[in-house]
Amino acid sequence: MTDEAGDTTTASEVDFDSRIARLIDRKGREGQVVDDRTIPGRDAETRSVEVEQRLESALGDRGIDSLYAHQADAVDAIRDGDHVVLATQTASGKSLAYTVPAFEAAMDHGGRTLYLGPQTALIADQTQTLSDLAFDLGFASGVHVAEYTGRTDDTDRKQVRDQQPSFVLSTPDMLHYALLPHAHRLWEWFFSTLDYVVLDELHEYRGVFGSHVSLVLRRLRRVCDRFDADPQFICCSATIGNPIDHASNVTGAPPDDFTLIDTDTSPSGPTRWLTWNPPEQSGGEGRRRSHHVETKELFVDLVADGFQTLTFTRSRQTAERYATDSADALRGQGDADLADRIGAYQAALTDDKRRDLESRLLEGALRGVWSTNALELGVDVGGLDAVILDGYPGTRMNSFQRAGRAGRGTDPSLVVMVAGEDQLDQYVATPPDDFFDGDPEVAVVDPGNEQVLDDHVRCAARENWLSPADSESFPNFETRVATLVSQGELERRDTQHGPRWTYAGDGSPQHEMNLRTIDDQSVDLKDGTTTIATLPLSDALRDAHPGAIYHHQGRTYEIGDLDLDRGRASLNPTWADHYTSVLTDKDITIQDVIEERHPLPRRDVPVRFAAIDLAEQITGYERKDGKSGAPMGTMTLDLPEQTLNTKALYYTIPEDIEAEIRADYDFPGSIHAAEHATISLFPTEVLCDRGDIGGLSTPLHPQTGQSTIFIYDGHPGGVGLTRSGFDSITDLLHTTLDLLDSCDCADGCPACVQSPQCGNANDPLDKHGAAALLRRVLETE
Repeated sequence: MTDEAGDTTTASEVDFDSRIARLIDRKGREGQVVDDRTIPGRDAETRSVEVEQRLESALGDRGIDSLYAHQADAVDAIRDGDHVVLATQTASGKSLAYTVPAFEAAMDHGGRTLYLGPQTALIADQTQTLSDLAFDLGFASGVHVAEYTGRTDDTDRKQVRDQQPSFVLSTPDMLHYALLPHAHRLWEWFFSTLDYVVLDELHEYRGVFGSHVSLVLRRLRRVCDRFDADPQFICCSATIGNPIDHASNVTGAPPDDFTLIDTDTSPSGPTRWLTWNPPEQSGGEGRRRSHHVETKELFVDLVADGFQTLTFTRSRQTAERYATDSADALRGQGDADLADRIGAYQAALTDDKRRDLESRLLEGALRGVWSTNALELGVDVGGLDAVILDGYPGTRMNSFQRAGRAGRGTDPSLVVMVAGEDQLDQYVATPPDDFFDGDPEVAVVDPGNEQVLDDHVRCAARENWLSPADSESFPNFETRVATLVSQGELERRDTQHGPRWTYAGDGSPQHEMNLRTIDDQSVDLKDGTTTIATLPLSDALRDAHPGAIYHHQGRTYEIGDLDLDRGRASLNPTWADHYTSVLTDKDITIQDVIEERHPLPRRDVPVRFAAIDLAEQITGYERKDGKSGAPMGTMTLDLPEQTLNTKALYYTIPEDIEAEIRADYDFPGSIHAAEHATISLFPTEVLCDRGDIGGLSTPLHPQTGQSTIFIYDGHPGGVGLTRSGFDSITDLLHTTLDLLDSCDCADGCPACVQSPQCGNANDPLDKHGAAALLRRVLETE
């Protein structure tokens, strides 16, 4: 069978395409598909690799007689002593690339491997797979696999240490809290014989978490060096724009020591990609039908038509709610059996529930699942017929990772990306060529962030005395040590070998910090006496202020009282059909201009990277109708001002450009709209979440003496995001201008310049003035 181009197609592909056509035709949806393309499949490329005989036999029993070429290349590079970054698609068999050398090292000389994964669900899955393989090798092989995570109880932890396994699977958190602090007393057997460190899902180590992990791994290398061990790093990653540099920044190993393997040679079937834009609503320019509702209807239709379907959505609450709604819809149309085979998957589930969902999904008993990004990682759930992305995931990397869950062998599969109405979603959706053809985003960490670094220097000193040689491990080492000595955190001792520094405090500095955040104050949200969630202080002021509407696990609450002294907020159940949005006052003080460049065509528009203080105070909140988004009233609040010491990029507007814009447009609205649009598209250049970046525009800043637009890193000290944006500002501003020019709204809408996070209620905004401003900034004088 051939198509019009003469390419061979199968009967299953023809049937598959006809089913997709019915999906699109149903209910007049043709105009909602803004892009329809097929990514062709590929045949496997394999080659033989000599493997230890017992391991070869055990793999053969699993039908593995040869390795994919990328697996073989990775094994060869590891055997040659290189650090390796393996950056290929989801379900491409990356785990086998580290399993072969790790198991061979254990069988050959008792070498050990540390596997680090970002989530315990992934670790549990990997533990089961590796344990089954080790069991088939037999006890005499010397390969023993054990999990050591926060869910491992004290008895099992002691058993792990007593048994001294060759392959330990853990999280960076447990390495920080439990292994490194006791390296010399309980774990010498492990660190002294450590051959490999497997860093799975490397792309997940970015921002605050990644910066913490980068310093934990530098502490790991210090401990290993003390025991004369020099482990190789094996990093598995999704496709990112800087895999070698990111691996080097996270591990501390030199970039020249890494080998990159990024050609996927595993087999795949053709993938049909539909980019789906919900219809515009009447009476509200730029407002579109809810992408959640649109996704639910597509999900129900696909499941009813026999597609095993996985939907990725952004929040636990949405996954739970729409899984229930989808089951109700199936039941309502007479598909009661299918309704009972729908589930919701998210990281907060118990181990038993999670494993049950995974096994039912793998076996095909579960026909449809709504999931957060918890299933984006390498948990084995088999290949699925269809994946729906409920809203653009925020980055190309996340999108293709999640889409990679679709595909069973070489059978055709479907991916539907349903766009939301905000700027980033609409930019990707109309048109999506840049999404498919553009370069992947870069991942960023900043181990030099002082608010992260100082904690790890304290921990390192507690684990093993510091010396001047540690300047190779920690950025700004001399300055940070001097500061910590002056604060009484470290104690200096002069020895015949030079100065040494030890931890001067009591207890464990490791337990005084959290790798997943920088905030040191939190607020418990209380439903009666039950704590239903805990928020960092900054999030609590925004999301749990008095009068705020808060959603949790399908229930709606109104915040009654926020007691910051006791760190708690009271919640009252409500049926209110509105939502709340805070209003803020911001002020930025420039503390230090770190660097200045002239990357823009207008040489009189320098771009600067600086350390800043952001003073922000929530002054009130708006109530908005839950269906239309229309304002329902404004309330005032009296909350404390928060100060954020962070990093920012900023540029000033020359007087001639300002005069031109003022002549034809609302100038404050123009710079405000340009700020909004630029922030919304920041994730197109840097791998980050939308909420990681903030901004401020002012017609006259007291320090610059000019109109100024700031874009700042939303984390204390900065975690490298605006540093990376500073390096790519020209491309970012061009992308922003393209967004403004391509949006066909009259005066600005959620798809271009309006932001639900705006602390000024999106007032003033001038879309056309913003476009004119950026056009002048980007044109040659």
